[in-house]
Amino acid sequence: MAEHPQDLQLARRLVAGDEREFTRFFDEYYPRVFRFALARLRRDTDAADEMAQRTLCRAARKLHLYRGEASLFTWLCQICRHEIHDHAESLAREAARFVSVDEDPTIRAALESLPADAHSDPVGVANRADVLRLVQVVLDYLPAGYGNALEWKYVEGLEVTEIAARLQVTPLAAESTLARARRAFREGWLSVTGECLPDALAGESGS
Repeated sequence: MAEHPQDLQLARRLVAGDEREFTRFFDEYYPRVFRFALARLRRDTDAADEMAQRTLCRAARKLHLYRGEASLFTWLCQICRHEIHDHAESLAREAARFVSVDEDPTIRAALESLPADAHSDPVGVANRADVLRLVQVVLDYLPAGYGNALEWKYVEGLEVTEIAARLQVTPLAAESTLARARRAFREGWLSVTGECLPDALAGESGS
């Protein structure tokens, strides 16, 4: 049974070609997806507008695959992440173009593992950009709920109660999701880089 039946019903109406519902869908979700993209594109409004429109267009083509297991907005955010990632890759942008995510202790530990002169030495700067790019890759490929939870907590600075409200779960369940998300990030980092994060990380990011 779908966890978000109302969103699933909306998706089915859209798939059926209900133009009125599509207008309502665009009017409701475009501003939210735009703000989501804007926070990840260094306040570049033109790029955020493009990503929001591309996200909704891509979503419209994929709505028949939506099963209501996550909220429709969470599903759109996952699509938007991939659009932002693909956009940046196609333009060969520096990884710093993405939102700064090194406030997460897991990510910060990875960054702090770089040489002490990483900010002054050209090679060190390149290494830091590579780390940030890999961080974004890992976040992009986490399950939608995990990637969102980490960004809401460490990028947007939301309290656990606010995250719980967005996930439509209890605060205790949200804490559990964050713990699993941090664990998934560590495992994803290992898969992508072939290296474990520093031992000190275990004490900061939880089990």
